[in-house]
Amino acid sequence: MWRNVLFVVLVILFNTANASKYAAEVKHAETSLQQGKYILAADFEYHLSPQANEALQNGVPLFWQIKIKLQQQHDVWFNKTFSISVLRYRLQYHALLNMYRVKNENTGETRNFSTLTAALNVMATLRDFPLTLKENLSLNAHYLVAIKVFFEDEELPLPLQTQMIANPQWQLSSDWTQWDLPTHPTF
Repeated sequence: MWRNVLFVVLVILFNTANASKYAAEVKHAETSLQQGKYILAADFEYHLSPQANEALQNGVPLFWQIKIKLQQQHDVWFNKTFSISVLRYRLQYHALLNMYRVKNENTGETRNFSTLTAALNVMATLRDFPLTLKENLSLNAHYLVAIKVFFEDEELPLPLQTQMIANPQWQLSSDWTQWDLPTHPTF
């Protein structure tokens, strides 16, 4: 009996350790103040698991959201969310055309690529994303910017949704990355 319990615990630990290699990553993120606007630039990395890649090759579209939060930090109470922005991407493989298609669901822009790497690279770069105007922020307050890549597992076909519950190969979201938004000029 104890061997069975130990086996289950080892399987869970092994799967948890391997899960992170398939998760998306926020590689770099920074904000800058340009002409009275706070602008975000970020770089991501997407790691498809063998199961996610197989589903993609079989025509299953994969969806990710890049969620960006601007929060006012409070020492005593919960942080107040100032704004939330969501960018949504759809990645799909078209076997007849032998191409990958990335659609920005926010703008409707669609781009085609001959390789998966090229398709993932277009989703991996965010530049000149406007966060807020400087005049909207108080100089006496402390603000945080947080960013996360969410894999939209609820968009998968139902048979895949039931498989992914205990499968680390479908844990394709990143962790939250958070940093301070400097509102005071530095000299």
